[in-house]
Amino acid sequence: MLLYMSNSDRQKPSTPLHSVSVAGVVVREDGRVLVIRRADNGRWEPPGGVLERDEAIEDGVCREVYEETGIKVRVDRLTGVYKNMTIGVVAMVFRCRPDGGHEQLSDESTAVTWLAPDEAMAAMSEAYSVRIADALTDDTAPHIRTHDGRNLTDQSGN
Repeated sequence: MLLYMSNSDRQKPSTPLHSVSVAGVVVREDGRVLVIRRADNGRWEPPGGVLERDEAIEDGVCREVYEETGIKVRVDRLTGVYKNMTIGVVAMVFRCRPDGGHEQLSDESTAVTWLAPDEAMAAMSEAYSVRIADALTDDTAPHIRTHDGRNLTDQSGN
């Protein structure tokens, strides 16, 4: 049997295109978490960014946190996978602990600080505050959630 495709069907990608990002919820011994205020939109978030094509996932987390904050980290565990349904970004978030360095600003951050978890979550939209809450739970399985960039669209949590 022969199948024929129109020219328009041939031009469509056969797989969806997504961007993959990584972020670290860095927790100090005193329980405070590392957060940044993003330079591009002024929002508070855990540090993170796009995973490079030739980069191991945990290496990407360490690089992104360091580039945005000046803090070196050790990755403990994956705590959640979050998809922005509006723009097709899949973010893997990891609980981390500080392992050297000192706070500094970057081209991507206009503020870098350590906040109590409730303070950090109050400063963020729901789509980002839930990442801190998920990272601070004792759950061993990562949470899987969807959002629209600001609010969760799936309340199942796993």
